Amino acid sequence: MKRYFRLLIVILFTCCPRTATAIDETESLDLLVTTLNSVQDVGVRNALLRGMLSGLEGRRNVTAPAGWNELSRKLSDSEDKNIQELSAELSQIFGDREATAQALAMLTDATADKNAQRRSLRVLLTHQNEDASSLLESLLDDPALQLDAIRGYAMVENASAPAVLLGRYERWNAELKRAVIETLATRKRYAQALLAAVEQKTVSRDDIPAHVARSLKQLLGDPFVRVFGEVRPIAQDRQKLLARYKRIATPQKIADASASRGRAVFTKTCAACHVLYGEGGKIGPDLTGSNRANLDYILLNSVDPSYDVPAGYRMVTIVTVDGRVVSGVIAEEDETRIVLKTVEQPRLVIAKENIEKRKTSPKSMMPDGQLEKMQRQELFDLIKYLRTTDQVEMAK
Repeated sequence: MKRYFRLLIVILFTCCPRTATAIDETESLDLLVTTLNSVQDVGVRNALLRGMLSGLEGRRNVTAPAGWNELSRKLSDSEDKNIQELSAELSQIFGDREATAQALAMLTDATADKNAQRRSLRVLLTHQNEDASSLLESLLDDPALQLDAIRGYAMVENASAPAVLLGRYERWNAELKRAVIETLATRKRYAQALLAAVEQKTVSRDDIPAHVARSLKQLLGDPFVRVFGEVRPIAQDRQKLLARYKRIATPQKIADASASRGRAVFTKTCAACHVLYGEGGKIGPDLTGSNRANLDYILLNSVDPSYDVPAGYRMVTIVTVDGRVVSGVIAEEDETRIVLKTVEQPRLVIAKENIEKRKTSPKSMMPDGQLEKMQRQELFDLIKYLRTTDQVEMAK
């Protein structure tokens, strides 16, 4: 009976780690190490290691279970690359300095696999590794890692971040510029530098998306409003805006529009948060089965996305003990962590012990003013695409 009980603990921790919180963590991890030592099947080992990582996701400096050091050395010699990488990530969670040093070395290895470098960077920054943060500037020179490096500055506060990011801002494309603005809006010191750049016109006011402006106003208060202007809720003018858009979006204008061009508009403005025809982000509702044929439905949800927000899609803002500010919708939550879905990251894990403040807003994560930023033809094309019943080719 005891043997089966021990096996149940292993299964709970690896397959349903949130369910296993009532079970003593130390005993569970010790049992997993014992099990990993006893099994030789590569698939089983992969599953157990992934289960351990899932159960410890977002954690750092966890005490290593008995026998882990010996096991990790054995796993590092595995012929399976996934087992090597999973074992190395766990060793970092367990505070293994050698594993951390190897991960840092990978970041500076020009021959390393880019996906492996991204994983190493993510793990190191999740563990608040300042050496990794100091390497971010050099990673900005690698086109394959630029976006990850920009967003990495949000994870660990770095005094040089505003100067480094704003110094390169002008020569970056729209995607990287948006990542810079979203990153600088996550910490007060960063945000103050961004506001100064807006005031000096080195960053255009128009480059700041509505949802970022809302965050900056909350973070900086009146100084932001004095420079940027008042961030007025569009919901107050909902009826006026709805009437305006219904007046210009005539049946003939929509009939003459291009769904293919509309797909390109959707990809640029909506796909980061919404899935349509199986493609896109999963922060907001999947639009595939929504009432997209109804023009009133499309306009109401675009003009005033916060009009009726389901609880699961309300924006949650978290301030961490080290001053990081993040906003998103809750994907998962248990006694030890919160998993957010944000515009920048589909899965951001924050340990509750690292949270200083948490606030739930009645507002949607979908920013106000999306339609106002579009040219009229873009609006017509987007509506045409949203009202399709099958996927179309995207205009180039």
